Amino acid sequence: MMSLPGTFACDEYGRPFIVLRDQENQKRLTGNEAIKSHILAAKQIASIIRSSLGPKGLDKMMVSGDGEVTVTNDGATIMKLMDVDHEIGKLMVQLSQSQDDEIGDGTTGVVVLAGALLEQAESLLDRGIHPIRIADGFELAAQCAVKHLDTIAHPFPVSCDNKEPLIRVAMTTLGSKIVNKCHRQMAEIAVDAVLTVADLEKKDVNFELIKLECKVGGRMEDTCLVKGVVVDKTMSHSQMPTVLKDVKLAILTCPFEPPKPKTKHKLDVTSADDYRKLREYEQEKFLQMVKQVKDAGATLAICQWGFDDEANHLLLQQQLPAVRWVGGPEIELIAIATGGRIVPRFEELSSDKLGTAGVVRELSFGTTKDKMLVIEDCLNTRAVTVLIRGGNQMVTAEAKRSIHDALCVVRSLIRDSRIVYGGGAAEISCSLAVAREADQLSTLEQYAFRAFSVALESIPLALAENSGLSPIETLSELKARQGTENSSTFGVDCMLTGNSDMKEHHVIESLHSKKQQIVLATQLVKMILKIDDVRTPADH
Repeated sequence: MMSLPGTFACDEYGRPFIVLRDQENQKRLTGNEAIKSHILAAKQIASIIRSSLGPKGLDKMMVSGDGEVTVTNDGATIMKLMDVDHEIGKLMVQLSQSQDDEIGDGTTGVVVLAGALLEQAESLLDRGIHPIRIADGFELAAQCAVKHLDTIAHPFPVSCDNKEPLIRVAMTTLGSKIVNKCHRQMAEIAVDAVLTVADLEKKDVNFELIKLECKVGGRMEDTCLVKGVVVDKTMSHSQMPTVLKDVKLAILTCPFEPPKPKTKHKLDVTSADDYRKLREYEQEKFLQMVKQVKDAGATLAICQWGFDDEANHLLLQQQLPAVRWVGGPEIELIAIATGGRIVPRFEELSSDKLGTAGVVRELSFGTTKDKMLVIEDCLNTRAVTVLIRGGNQMVTAEAKRSIHDALCVVRSLIRDSRIVYGGGAAEISCSLAVAREADQLSTLEQYAFRAFSVALESIPLALAENSGLSPIETLSELKARQGTENSSTFGVDCMLTGNSDMKEHHVIESLHSKKQQIVLATQLVKMILKIDDVRTPADH
């Protein structure tokens, strides 16, 4: 029998009831109070993140418990690093995370939209409308908005020959990030990287083939795309050649060391002769290993494990350049790029398991001794590395996140190549469409539709506010222009150029991303509105 959460008792009429345990140790919120508390928490989080929306959005500095500092503008990163205790706050964090996983961009907008929807729901609750009716109305309104997005979406040419449209989309994404000083160059890098690894027939992009490598130092403009693999390692011996041409790579996951019994063992060396024999045996084993690698035809050994100085010296003597301590993901990437096989034992090494590369060279940076290995002109040219440079750790980390967002957006365009115009233009257009639809409804849902239409306006309002424009004036002017000129391309002129036609500014966003934002935000709001009873331990 299932254990009861309290003691079972009967009243004087024999009716059973349960006296719940630990009632005094629990806090309980019920009904509208619970919903109001949730709405307050969600609004609070949305207001924190609202100021980092758009090209003029501000950055946030997050300091972790151990003093690590992160400066970022990326909604998902801010949410992840915020130490949120409130359970609804945690749901908001997951919301921006799911937008990040699915699309990679629009993580700030989706949280702002969810916060605005809940704010509108609060005023509807105050009018006495039941939360379930509000939730269902929002769901219908979201469907209406998504349908409207389909009608205003434009088809978009995706081809390797004409990269300009894709670069413009990537530039829109990077416009709000720290890299916007050189965002044309960053956008080109992102587009080139995706098109190199994309399979345009299957409309698929394998992200594992794109590696983002950060190196502190230099300017952000020094960031470059390497058609190959960059490994943050150097040749194991300083006298080994730093440039190798037409290389055959042996990719080894076995250590360069004499065989040892696997179990615990103790070796007694009682005389100098024994010691000499042992040393000779080790040397012979090393020579045999090096010979096996050379006999297979390898001109470079890439080893996942280390080897001691004696092995290093022998490799140099035998003129076999080697790289040690190469991590697992890099080993796999090198194997994919060079077409080689990862070899777990020396005995299995043969010439058909070797990888090939045109050039392997060492890059050195600045006056420091920092060096990196670049493996280029590989057999499989689809593996690429973006080498990110920047003044300090925070800048390179933020640039890495920004480029990742741009890569994600270009990928979503390759999958579904329809676009809408950014700068809040799509949201204003949807808002007008949902408001028009509300006038056709005779049921209670029309209130939810109007509230949804007002919530959609929160994105252009936040954009205008962050750009230093007067929010209400800007929004009303844009709504009037979209209505009178029947065009869905008018958005907030964040750059203060005097022209608010987003088509001319080339501010473009993928349709898939916008749809996802509206759907995810609405789903979360529906879920929050349906919670009417919260129990927490009193010390929580």
